[in-house]
Amino acid sequence: MRIGNRIFDTENHTYVMGILNVTPDSFSDGGCFDQLDVALRHAQQMVEEGVDIIDIGGESTRPGYTQITVQEEIDRIAPVIEAIKARFDVPISLDTYKYAVAEAGILAGADLINDIWGLKYDEGQMAEVIAKHQVPCCLMHNRRDAVYQDFLPDVLADLRDTLKIAERYGIAREGIILDPGVGFAKDYQQNLVVLNHLEDFKTLGCPILLGCSKKSVIGLTLDVPAGQRGAGTIATTALAVMTGCALVRVHDVRDNVHGVKMMEAILHG
Repeated sequence: MRIGNRIFDTENHTYVMGILNVTPDSFSDGGCFDQLDVALRHAQQMVEEGVDIIDIGGESTRPGYTQITVQEEIDRIAPVIEAIKARFDVPISLDTYKYAVAEAGILAGADLINDIWGLKYDEGQMAEVIAKHQVPCCLMHNRRDAVYQDFLPDVLADLRDTLKIAERYGIAREGIILDPGVGFAKDYQQNLVVLNHLEDFKTLGCPILLGCSKKSVIGLTLDVPAGQRGAGTIATTALAVMTGCALVRVHDVRDNVHGVKMMEAILHG
């Protein structure tokens, strides 16, 4: 898969996507990187630590988050995307579910759109933007009504619906990554079920991204706050490598790059 100017071997390697939240209220690092100079320093640190993609988010999507306007989100993300692209040779992902923000981000230099609503937030405008600009996308499982008849088959069916939307609007299948959506529209036990059945998601025919970094499923399991969930995150990264996930989305780049390298050495050695 091509993302920006790089080819990603999604069948044989697990890549590390580093999180850069330029928000004041994200659950783990809100307010840490919402100034341009600080965001750039963190981007440089991630590049030096071996990040493969930097995922920039301008609006927190933590439980109970406050939605901001499209223009405010654009004002947060566009200067950061432009500045990082001017300084570093690293693909940029934009974490947004708003089509106008996605278009502005692509024009600023974003190489991939990471949509937590899997093209289902609007009436097809996000799908139109992605297809128009022919950029790859990561489409996550989510739903407004977290009531399931049969949990795992329902989640897989929801993602098949997302793929149907993508096909209808002309998004190339080879440019789609799927995310099972740990922490979104799922309770604690359901998140564990997703983690225990990651290989089932590969049957959908797309590379899989796992995003567990410091989330509540780790906090509830280990009974620790967000700042102490690094070890639990690395455990989920090891699981991602073992089950053939193409990407992990994480806060702590160096530790997870090392985790991937160690697991791949074991599995391929």
